[in-house]
Amino acid sequence: MLKTPDVLLLACLVGAASALYKQWVPDTNYENKTNWDKKAVPCGNDIVEFSAQREVSVFVETTHAMQEMRLPLDGEFILDSGAGFYAVSGKDPSCGAGVTTQFKDSESLQWFDPALWQAAATLDDLQRGNFLFSVHEESVPCRYDDVVFKVRSSFRVDISSGQSSIPVKSVSVLGRMFDSRSEFSEYLSSRSGRLQFHGSSSVAVGEPGCGDPSGCDCGNSAHHQRICGTVTCASPSCDKPLLPAGHCCNICGAIVTIHSAAGFNLQTYRQRIYHLFLILPQYKSIQLGMNKVFKPQRLMGIIPFGTSPEIQVVILDGEKGTQSEALARDIVRDAHSHGSNLGITGAEFQASSGGSSDQSGGTAGMVVGVVFGVLIMLTLVIVGVVLIRKGVVQMPSLPSLPSLSRLKRSSDVGELSGPLDHGYDNPMFDKPTMLPDIPGLYGTEINNSISLTQTGVHFVNPVYDENETDFNA
Repeated sequence: MLKTPDVLLLACLVGAASALYKQWVPDTNYENKTNWDKKAVPCGNDIVEFSAQREVSVFVETTHAMQEMRLPLDGEFILDSGAGFYAVSGKDPSCGAGVTTQFKDSESLQWFDPALWQAAATLDDLQRGNFLFSVHEESVPCRYDDVVFKVRSSFRVDISSGQSSIPVKSVSVLGRMFDSRSEFSEYLSSRSGRLQFHGSSSVAVGEPGCGDPSGCDCGNSAHHQRICGTVTCASPSCDKPLLPAGHCCNICGAIVTIHSAAGFNLQTYRQRIYHLFLILPQYKSIQLGMNKVFKPQRLMGIIPFGTSPEIQVVILDGEKGTQSEALARDIVRDAHSHGSNLGITGAEFQASSGGSSDQSGGTAGMVVGVVFGVLIMLTLVIVGVVLIRKGVVQMPSLPSLPSLSRLKRSSDVGELSGPLDHGYDNPMFDKPTMLPDIPGLYGTEINNSISLTQTGVHFVNPVYDENETDFNA
């Protein structure tokens, strides 16, 4: 028999700050009619059947009658105080003819399905049903969240992921809160733990809560593809749908970007927006989510150089974005008027209806980017000059210029890339072997007037006879 004091869970979780509470929606309770294929809880004339090949942990609140029960090969019943089963010998007139009803399979329910979680800012809001809207990544428990499985309830969840463990702050099961990793590991290895949690990963508790009042990064971006694989997106009906950071589907609505500084408190600001605007009748159809994101910064819109934290306010409206744009304008106007008291330095919005706030900040950002780009280029030039002067970096050698002799030899080529005209040939300066061998053409005196010596070719002057040593006039 199981006793589940509701006060225990409240006492354990009260006082937790700077975290959201994420509650698992499905259960494997016997009294939940949605868990039966006939959409009704079995009665005394029915045959109750559990799949023989499935494992299941079923919570039973009261006593139930039946004709017959077919049990699985592995499973458990968690009985509340006074709960149990009994078989009837006759017919129950209030039950009808009697049918065979089967308990539905819960093997496919996944931890990373955002539709299977509900979020609240406080435990009291969670119990009252005051749930928060979140983008898909933050609908699944973040590393600093408290995970709650309903009191007096059992479940079965597939915790398979691409990582060995799923970190969270705490887990509450059957009214017992686990924030010690060793204690929860011991529970996971128990029979109930193995039936309730199954898959390739494990849940690891003991993570610290978010210590930043302005909010913390959820940490589920690594599971974005797995999360979005469970989501079915509808076609947006607006002209310019928007895609919020961390969301899987385009939306019709508006996105407000809040630039915060020291003194900004996300939880306080969330409550301010609710009490100022969401309680107004014209905004009753609005869904509003608020989370901290890190947007990449790009120098001159191209070169990434880091990230900057921003508060993203996602506004959904079923009326094609008309009311969401009005609310976005109210939020931006309030931020401009009271931002100095709230730790807000700026705010702008975009709406799927086409409207947006003044984007003058974008021009200013471009100017700042250009200035930073020029400063970076000047810094690189100065550093390069200093390194060259110190000899740390050497300038590459330039190719040598052609010598004058090469230029002189190349002058044989004319302007039109052809050989220069050297004029006519003088046969007097040709080699003797090149003289024409035509006897008597020039007479014998021609051949005798040319002498070939070791010093070259010269003419013989008949006045000076080489055989004569004296000159007689």
